[in-house]
Amino acid sequence: MKERVYVCHTYYHVYVAFLKELNLPLEKRGQADLLLSKMSIDFEHLKDRVEATGLFGKVLEYDEKREDFFPELARYQQDKGNIVFNMFFRMRFTRKLAKLNAPYVPVNFKEYGDIYVFCDSDPVGYYLNWKRIPYHALEDGLNSLVHIDAARYDNRGHFGLKVFFSRKLNLIFIQNGYGKYCIDMEVNDIASIPYPCPQYKEVPRQQLADRLTAEDKDLILRAFIRDKEELERQIENSGQVGDKILILTEPLCSLEVREKIFRDLIDTYGREGTIFLKPHPRDGLDYRKLFGEYPQFDPTVPMEMLNFFPGLRFKKVISVLTEIKAIQFADEAVRLGPDFLDKYEDPARHRQNEQIR
Repeated sequence: MKERVYVCHTYYHVYVAFLKELNLPLEKRGQADLLLSKMSIDFEHLKDRVEATGLFGKVLEYDEKREDFFPELARYQQDKGNIVFNMFFRMRFTRKLAKLNAPYVPVNFKEYGDIYVFCDSDPVGYYLNWKRIPYHALEDGLNSLVHIDAARYDNRGHFGLKVFFSRKLNLIFIQNGYGKYCIDMEVNDIASIPYPCPQYKEVPRQQLADRLTAEDKDLILRAFIRDKEELERQIENSGQVGDKILILTEPLCSLEVREKIFRDLIDTYGREGTIFLKPHPRDGLDYRKLFGEYPQFDPTVPMEMLNFFPGLRFKKVISVLTEIKAIQFADEAVRLGPDFLDKYEDPARHRQNEQIR
């Protein structure tokens, strides 16, 4: 029996996997495998750099497939106008999505003592429940359930009935703690989540980060930073600037609207200091081309990792929806929130929790 495996869909997921492993005793490290799902993001050469740290046993790429990869699934997602027929088709969809993904799973999950899955809403969650393999779910992003309870939003209407079909009967699948084979779900702050779930288990991310040694931090940096010398040069140069404002980009709205959002933010906050940009790893807008006059940090480096550089300090950090409570490298952190975004798109597109009944 192998010890552990982590299924990661983003750079942040891999960062949290590092935090969890580095919080274990030395004798227990190196016994976990890491799966990098290629479904949501291009991890580029992260696999090689993670392998070089020796923290994980195997680092494998996982060619997980979205539902739209299989055109035969489309018929099961059409609204039949009747909950009975919709539930019947959803049962068929749940099983078929899992079965169609089976050939792409690179490991035998039954060989692991503990399985940790970020984003169990993705096909891997369906697969594990179909195979009746217990696993631990983890919150997608820092406090992501505080702002969007995706399980309840995606299952609006007859939520209790749907949970019964998922949690008790395993006939359909609901993510984030409501699957039959989900043992528990790690979240950063239970008290901040508006809708409770019995499976939630609080594991504060900052506590994990605070326990890291200098050697641990260096190991993480070697894994994540593609060009450490360039980043250190950027940080050194930034120290020669007075008031600095860091704007965190996000994959919001359409590309055209997104460009307008960040041009407006630069115009607004550029009056307070020199603008720096930290593009989100899943943000497809070409900031190098459109905002090339502003210094930019590597998109693939998780924001929290900038805490590891004592020489880096900003007057203010600005985000729209990204959670910024973990930031320690700024005098002030501002999350503009949904009220700001209301000016740019239909509020229904980003106020999901308010639509839960």
